[in-house]
Amino acid sequence: MIIGGYPQFQYGGYTFVLVDPWPSEWSENWYDSDDLYIGYDDGYYLYNEMHPGEAVAIAVMAVSGG
Repeated sequence: MIIGGYPQFQYGGYTFVLVDPWPSEWSENWYDSDDLYIGYDDGYYLYNEMHPGEAVAIAVMAVSGG
């Protein structure tokens, strides 16, 4: 989903907001088809196993209960 112009998703009680655009080499449906993981290296990054070495900066926020 896109909120405030930023793509984001929720998982495990957290919201992950893509801060950087994803690389154009990633497939059009990378979010449905590729194996992804989150890593930390002086900040959080989204990695795509189909494209090693490329990372997208993300912000991680706890989902507030309501």
